[in-house]
Amino acid sequence: MSLAATVKGRLPPHGVSPRGGEGGHMTDQRAKAVLKEAVDAVVNSFAKHTQGYGRVNVVEALQEFWQMKAARGTELKNGPIVVYESVPSSSAPYVCFVTLPGGSCFASFQDCPTKAEARRSAAKIALMNSVFNEHPTRKITDKFSQQAVDDAKKSFEGPIEDEQDPSTSLGAFRFMLEANRGKSMLEFQELMTVFQLLHWNGSLKAMRERDCSRQEVLAHYSHRALDDDMRSQMALDWISREQEMANIIARELAVADEEIERARHAGRELRFPKEKKDILMLACSQIGPL
Repeated sequence: MSLAATVKGRLPPHGVSPRGGEGGHMTDQRAKAVLKEAVDAVVNSFAKHTQGYGRVNVVEALQEFWQMKAARGTELKNGPIVVYESVPSSSAPYVCFVTLPGGSCFASFQDCPTKAEARRSAAKIALMNSVFNEHPTRKITDKFSQQAVDDAKKSFEGPIEDEQDPSTSLGAFRFMLEANRGKSMLEFQELMTVFQLLHWNGSLKAMRERDCSRQEVLAHYSHRALDDDMRSQMALDWISREQEMANIIARELAVADEEIERARHAGRELRFPKEKKDILMLACSQIGPL
């Protein structure tokens, strides 16, 4: 039996906070306890399946996990290196972000008294999601795609568009799912982050105004990596907005910070709000203090 199958029954779904349920919302304390229990279950299972002894070094375990994936043929454009980023702070609690080889980002989900503990906390939540992502239920299949489109229809506001037409919102969603058949939910989320940023930045609206079809945009950006050039261009866009509307960057930064904190404490993937903050901070570095 695979490691993912072993711990599946003890994990919250990827991207879903353990804060609620049919009986109502959990208290913050209970939610954190549930999340910690799930994370510890994965760490202990990983140690067991890899013949670990005693307390596993979770930072090394996370790196080993991705090195094993690379050795088994998983294509990783930038190699299997896991990247950590500590948030500058002169006192506790300390926060650390961890970015996985594909681009997914997580952060320490506990209040950590030391920088080393913050790194371990980030590694734990990243390892949990990495392992859970290997389970077959986290792969995009035809059945999953149809269910996702059906769910989107239920929450869609406005007229129901032709889901088979890539020029419509629902059609574009279906197109994205079908184009990523066989990939995992983490891989799909990494791709969707690019389109989330383009939407947030106003780039998608600008493309529509230039008569670019959704299908053309999807085809182009589905193969475009989120790189420094894209971030720099978005930062320039926000500099222009700041010149037209004072303090808009400060307001967007406040929103991004709140989103990061909510996702961090819930153990959720948070690359989108973190990328927003990084782009806005890049804009700030060009125009000085707000």
